[in-house]
Amino acid sequence: MKNKLLALFAGLLLTGAQPSAQAEGNSKAGQEKAATCVGCHGDNGNSLVSTFPKLAQQHSSYLIKELQAFKSGVRQNAMMSAIALSLSDEDMADLAAYYSSQKISVNSPPVLESDDDDEDDAEGASADPSSEQLDALLALGSDLYRNGDLKREVSACIACHGPFGEGNKPAAFPALHSQHADYLIQALSDFKAGTRSNNPDNIMHMIAKKMTDQEIKAVAYHISMMK
Repeated sequence: MKNKLLALFAGLLLTGAQPSAQAEGNSKAGQEKAATCVGCHGDNGNSLVSTFPKLAQQHSSYLIKELQAFKSGVRQNAMMSAIALSLSDEDMADLAAYYSSQKISVNSPPVLESDDDDEDDAEGASADPSSEQLDALLALGSDLYRNGDLKREVSACIACHGPFGEGNKPAAFPALHSQHADYLIQALSDFKAGTRSNNPDNIMHMIAKKMTDQEIKAVAYHISMMK
């Protein structure tokens, strides 16, 4: 089984994710064109709203691929589809060049809501009751990211997205490190439900559908802390 999974990913890297040749964009022109993107994606591509993805330091190949998917209707989002329809190939290349040249911001550690809010602490000064849960969740996410779960055929994220969440530019696999956890949870949930499928051989659906909601949350939290 392990060899089968390795062969699958090798095939994806060599054949299934080869983006078409793309002209290099103009970062300065992209900065000017990004003025309309600031409201959702923030200054320099670092969105302040956790459900909107950070675009800073993302591979230009991936950004162009996603904009093309929104424009063609392969990927559905009312706002992004409308915006992408007005973009030329040059616009997309310029925007991608600009955002890929920006540095992604670091996230604060995630905070879990305690289930014991109604219980008074006897000493009044104990540690956050959710801290142990958070540590366990991050540990689970780290293990899944690096090792996956071969028994359930949940592939390790590291295979496509790299040991540090750096992604793969030639294959247009996105960089994930320091992305908002809330956005990652939504993305994985959409892949799991099959409402998002614009990836080679629908591999993300094959992986996410075998993950529990807790595992999705754990991986998202871990990735959000990667630098």
